[in-house]
Amino acid sequence: MSAYFQKMKPYLLITAFAVSVLVSYILGFEPGEVIAGHFAQSFIEMITFIPFLFIIVGLFDAWVPKKQIEKHIGPQSGAKGILLITLLAMLQAGPLYGAFPVAYILYKKGAGIRNTFIFLGAFSFMKIPLLGIEIAYLGIQFSIAKTVVALPLFIGIGYFMEWYLKDKNFTIRDLTEQQTDKRRTS
Repeated sequence: MSAYFQKMKPYLLITAFAVSVLVSYILGFEPGEVIAGHFAQSFIEMITFIPFLFIIVGLFDAWVPKKQIEKHIGPQSGAKGILLITLLAMLQAGPLYGAFPVAYILYKKGAGIRNTFIFLGAFSFMKIPLLGIEIAYLGIQFSIAKTVVALPLFIGIGYFMEWYLKDKNFTIRDLTEQQTDKRRTS
């Protein structure tokens, strides 16, 4: 019974959400209607963004040689790799969930663990379109202070994660084997 419930859990959650939204509309419960509106807006944004993201990530995977990634942002890249990965993250656009497929492909192509985590941090905090809006509303002093605090923090997190995952045998092959083993057991 437990294994069946685990398989059905996502469907039960989706059904419970749909029933809650329907009941909210029938009873005129405003918070439920607002939640449904926000969900619809986010869902439409994801549906329009995700296909293009995967096309771009697929083209990047096919066209960019692994040797180039390893050379410029690989584990041995040092300060040059940190600078390049930060600039790459700053030039990206889109929501944070768009960074994860890009980070996966970068790691798969040979980017170091450190640089992968720095990419995710810089993507979430330092995108150029975001900086423009931030400077307009909060001022350049705030933007510089935020960058001076955040960038060393992300670099530190990158080094920590590299150290922490070094002995964990954290490779793409291991992740693929773990996924395959999970599918076999379920």
